[in-house]
Amino acid sequence: MTLLVVATSNPGKLTEMQAYLTDPSLPWELSLKPKALEIEETGTTFLENACLKASQVAKALGQWSIADDSGLMVNALNGAPGIYSARYADTDADRIARLLRELDHQPDSPAGGTASHRQAQFVCAIALARPDGSIALHTEGICVGEIISAPRGSGGFGYDPIFYVPEAGMTFAEMPPELKHRVSHRGKAFEALLPQLKEINPES
Repeated sequence: MTLLVVATSNPGKLTEMQAYLTDPSLPWELSLKPKALEIEETGTTFLENACLKASQVAKALGQWSIADDSGLMVNALNGAPGIYSARYADTDADRIARLLRELDHQPDSPAGGTASHRQAQFVCAIALARPDGSIALHTEGICVGEIISAPRGSGGFGYDPIFYVPEAGMTFAEMPPELKHRVSHRGKAFEALLPQLKEINPES
């Protein structure tokens, strides 16, 4: 088994990534990035930041590394909070409160249906870096939904309680983990990544 360092300090994100990367057919043993190793996210897109984190952690540790960068883009806010989703406020509750304040003037659509002014999408970019820091693979996944006016559900993390997926009829925070893994932006990104990941021989 080859060590694969997950380049994140977010425990919720780590838990979700582990669920995808524990496939017994994968030749990887997962390890969490050391807390002392901080990477400044200076990219202007999710993919740039994912590549930056994976590359710098790989080079610093001399190990294979995988990173994702993800966030919420709201139509009515011109794509905000976007790559600043995690930095929108100090806590998940504060981030949700700020977003809802900024959408106060936007009414909910009838019966929770999709309304263009509250439409949003979660985006996840994933990058895999070789020990020398070069990028071996990258993918991106998108889940389209809408922002509801009050949190619902107790699962997930981040903006999950206010991100409603019409096809599922519930928020991310209301979904059982197996459903969220399948329909989420991270799930779609890993769905594209895993077949490619299985083709890599980390020992070559």
